[in-house]
Amino acid sequence: MLLRHTTLGLMLALSGWVAQAQTLLPVRELSVKSIGITAEVAATPEARNKGLMHRPALPHNHGMLFVFNPPAFQCFWMKNTPLPLSIAFIDGKGVITRITDMQPFDETAHCPPDDIAYALEMAQGWFRQNQIGTGDKLSGLPD
Repeated sequence: MLLRHTTLGLMLALSGWVAQAQTLLPVRELSVKSIGITAEVAATPEARNKGLMHRPALPHNHGMLFVFNPPAFQCFWMKNTPLPLSIAFIDGKGVITRITDMQPFDETAHCPPDDIAYALEMAQGWFRQNQIGTGDKLSGLPD
């Protein structure tokens, strides 16, 4: 019985997180190698600065897309972020230029090799588990 209540509680928390995320930030459907991704779009300085801070969970195939217009050299860190994440740095053509893992609460800077138009944060290991790497291209990115 305890397991059922714990599972139900987790499902309700995750659905509440998704509902909250959808009301706070726009959501965009992306794909890479025919794998669908639901991404919150952080396109404003405020949204980019907050990122996934303080989030207790990330649903399956969900992430956060950071948009930089114009493209910029932008490093990321994990201050106040309890989730282990992987980040893909993406150029203006939608091509992944680097993927790196980031540890919870770590303030180490993770930087792209050059200016980026996008960065996509997913649960740590998601890119590796889906055999997605440098040179792969995302579709559905905003202009």
